[in-house]
Amino acid sequence: MSEQISVEEFTKVESIFVRHRNVLAVRAQFTPIYTDHYLHLMQQKIRHSGELDQMLKDTLAMLTLHAVARPWAETIAWTINLRAPRVNIFASASSLEENIVGRLFTEGVREPDRNFFYAQTISEKLPEPRMSTLEVDDRDPLHWVEQYYTQSEQRPARAFRLDDEVFVLIVAQPDFDEEWFAGLDVEAVARLEKDEETKVLETRKFRFNCGCNLDKILPVLGGWREKPEELFEGADQITIQCPRCAASYLVTRDML
Repeated sequence: MSEQISVEEFTKVESIFVRHRNVLAVRAQFTPIYTDHYLHLMQQKIRHSGELDQMLKDTLAMLTLHAVARPWAETIAWTINLRAPRVNIFASASSLEENIVGRLFTEGVREPDRNFFYAQTISEKLPEPRMSTLEVDDRDPLHWVEQYYTQSEQRPARAFRLDDEVFVLIVAQPDFDEEWFAGLDVEAVARLEKDEETKVLETRKFRFNCGCNLDKILPVLGGWREKPEELFEGADQITIQCPRCAASYLVTRDML
């Protein structure tokens, strides 16, 4: 019997079309994803500073909303390389599998001369991954996403934090109401369905899940089979981290 997962374990993501304004509002309450994120950190004995943790959580929220705003069957990865604090923020979302995962890299991070945002989109409809790079000028993931849409999606978007861990991404469609769009604030977005004519186009269910395991991690070490001493450096076992979620796996020599 397959594993049964209750709806409450997912974050419900709604795609809402705002009639007459010609925008798509993608909205979700992220407590379920954040809860699983914290459980994962606790299991792996990982602790982040409050500032870095919030930046990672905001990035997870924004990428989830962006993945739903995009066409189906895409896998999207974002990496943000910041000078201060010196950190790499990584997040990946699969709209096909409806999952989101992410982590921080705080050790051995090269200090760039500027802050950079890298995006990669993979789809069967694309002959090769689509890559985008932009310079970001602050430490707010919501602003990064707005900059990304302007430069790479070539249409404007607005990102909002509401109460109770609710986030909303408003994406402009052709012939959108530019004056109304520019004047949006948190209060107007919170009242959107009361003040505007809207229609829910679809509802998706996302969860925090990497899917990594030792069987998936070991093939990455295949190149070390002929030179195990360089990998183990005299030890009988080493610990390998998943590059997507930072989960730790114990690897022994005979596993290679």
